[in-house]
Amino acid sequence: MYEVRFHGRGGQGAVLASKILAKALADEGKYVKAIPSFAFERRGAPVAAYLRFDEQFIRQNTNVYMPDCIVCMDPSLHRSVNIFKNLKGGGVWVQATRSASEEMEIPDLVSRVGLCNAVSLALEIFQQPITNTIMLGAFARTTGLVQLDSLCKGMESVEFRDAALDRNMLAVRQGYERTIVIDRS
Repeated sequence: MYEVRFHGRGGQGAVLASKILAKALADEGKYVKAIPSFAFERRGAPVAAYLRFDEQFIRQNTNVYMPDCIVCMDPSLHRSVNIFKNLKGGGVWVQATRSASEEMEIPDLVSRVGLCNAVSLALEIFQQPITNTIMLGAFARTTGLVQLDSLCKGMESVEFRDAALDRNMLAVRQGYERTIVIDRS
């Protein structure tokens, strides 16, 4: 079983990203569970969403406590929230960041990192800092666990409030293309 924990702030679309990824993985034949988590339901507050997938039926319905992968949609969140809590050794970190790869402090337990300037890209595409579909592209590029076409198909079943489907399709592809992957294994 592979487990992912999404970290973001209210309004960035972490819960929606986990739903889209779940749909994409299910379309690829995986068994999937996406679990949203809400604390303070307000824009800007830290939020998390959880997803697990496997080749076999999944009975577990809890939050993800020991993720294989962390997807952080906000460039500053890792300074105030311990996003690495219980990350499995050899884990993957996909981070929205403005920093160059040389400037990032990468924990020893992380074996692969995907860095994407998602906020700037979101401002180009949406004129708002909504990074969820961009970070799905970054996840696909960093992990190789889902195909871009599956993500795009997964987005077709979602009603986007603030942006059209075509802009989100562009966002996922740009997130994929503009992600820098660092393999530390």
